[in-house]
Amino acid sequence: MRGVPARVSWWITGVAGTAALVFRVPAGAATPMPHARDSERISGLPPVPYRTMIRLLPATLRKMRLAFAHTGALTCSLAAAFCVAPLPALQAQHPWVHEVPPVSAEEFPILAWNPSPSDAASLALMKEAGLNVSGFCQIEDLDKVRAAGLACVVSYQPLRELIERGVATDAEIRQIVADLKARIGTHPAAFGVNLRDEPSAARMPFLGRIAAELRRAMPDKLPYINLFPNYAAPQLLGTDSYDAYLRAYLKHIPLPYLSWDNYSLLGGEMEPRFYDNLEQARRVTLEAGIPFWNCVLANAHFNYSEPTDAGFHLQVYSTLAYGGRGIQFFTYFTPGSGNYRLASIDANGNKTATWDMLRRIALQVHALAPSLAKLRSTGVYHWPVSTAAGTPLVEDLRSGGRFLVGEFADGQGRPWLMLVNKDLKESAPFRVKLRNPKATLLRISPASGKEGPLGNEGGWLAPGAGVLLRVTEE
Repeated sequence: MRGVPARVSWWITGVAGTAALVFRVPAGAATPMPHARDSERISGLPPVPYRTMIRLLPATLRKMRLAFAHTGALTCSLAAAFCVAPLPALQAQHPWVHEVPPVSAEEFPILAWNPSPSDAASLALMKEAGLNVSGFCQIEDLDKVRAAGLACVVSYQPLRELIERGVATDAEIRQIVADLKARIGTHPAAFGVNLRDEPSAARMPFLGRIAAELRRAMPDKLPYINLFPNYAAPQLLGTDSYDAYLRAYLKHIPLPYLSWDNYSLLGGEMEPRFYDNLEQARRVTLEAGIPFWNCVLANAHFNYSEPTDAGFHLQVYSTLAYGGRGIQFFTYFTPGSGNYRLASIDANGNKTATWDMLRRIALQVHALAPSLAKLRSTGVYHWPVSTAAGTPLVEDLRSGGRFLVGEFADGQGRPWLMLVNKDLKESAPFRVKLRNPKATLLRISPASGKEGPLGNEGGWLAPGAGVLLRVTEE
C-alpha cells in the first residue's frame, strides 16, 4: 500500500502479530458459515504465556516486515499475522496439548440428530466438532460425507413412504431394499438406513420385518430406529409401561443396539426421569447383550434449559456411567420453528457458543471411547443416597457433593469406576475410599485417553463433569 510510512506499517504489523498470539484468531474464524476450518483451535489449550508472546514478537515482526517489503501490500502482512503466525508450532510443543485419534462411528457413534448438510464446508466443520455421523443424508451426498471423514444415516424416500403406509408384502419389502442396496452398495459413508423416529409398539412388528430384510441384504448397514423417552404418554407408547415398550422393541426389531431420546434439563436442574430412563435401558440391554445409545439435548426449545458446558457434560457422562456406547445430539443445526435456539449452528449458518461446548465434550468421548469399549457395566448408584444392589466398590466418597457412580469390569475382570458430579452449578471435591484397602486409583485422561495417577489435584470435578478411573493393586 503506497503512501504508508514504513515505520507505521511495521507498527501495524506488530500489533496484528501480537493480536494473533493473544486472541489466537484461527484461519477463517471471521468467515460466516460455510467457512474454513478452525483446526488451529484446540479445546482446553491454556492461554499463551505473555513471556512466550514477548519472546516471539521480534521474530514475528521481522517476518512480517519482510513480507511487507517484498509485496508492498499491507494486507499481506496482516494475513501473515493472522493466518501464518507460529501458533500451531506452539501447540505441538506444549505439554498440556493433546491430539487424540478420532474413533469411528462403528466404534462409538457420535451423531448429529438432524438432516445432514450437503456442502463440504459444513461437513468439515462437523468433523472438527468431533462428530463422526453427520445425521440423516441423501444418497447423492454420500461421497461428500465420505470426503469429510464422516458417516451418515441414509434417508430413502421409497422406504419412508412404505413405512408410513404401514403394510407391505414380503416381496415389496425385498424389492425396495434391493433397490436401495443397488444405490448405496457397500459405500463406506453409509453407516445406516433411517427407518423411524419414536414409533409406537403397534408399529414395531412391521418395522421389524423391514429391519430384518435390511440386515439380511446389507449386514454392515444398521437400520436406524430411535425410541420414545420414558415420559411419553402411554397412548404414544402403545403399552401400559415403559418397560413393556422397551421389551416390545427387543422382541420385534432385531437390531444390535437400542436408541432413545430424553430431554430433562429443566430450570437449571436435571430431572430424575433422565437417570430412570438410563437405568431402564441399561437393564433391558444387559439382558439382551446389546449396547445402548442416548440422544441428548443440544439446543434450547420449549421450556428446556439453554445449553451450558455443565449440561452437556452431565448428559454425556451420566450416559457413559450407565454403560452407554453411543451419543446423539439433538440438534447440531437450529430448527427454523417455534422457540428453537442456540444449537451449534444458528438459523443463519453461524457458529454459536454451543459449537465449542459440543466440541469440548465430543473430544472427551473420543479420548475415553477406546477404554470404555473394553468395559461391561456391573453397577450404577447415586451418592450419598445409594440404590446399589450388592456390595459396591466404593465405601465412601468423603464429599458433600452429589455423585453418580458407575462400576465396570474389563475383559480381565479388573474393576473400573466412573464418577459424575450431578451438580450443574458447583464443582465438587471427592476422596474415594475403596472397600479394598490395598487398591489405588488410576485416572484415564479425558484429554489424551492415557492412564496416569489421580494426583493430589485430581479429586475435583467441574459441574456436570465425570472421571474414568481404573482400580488397581499394582
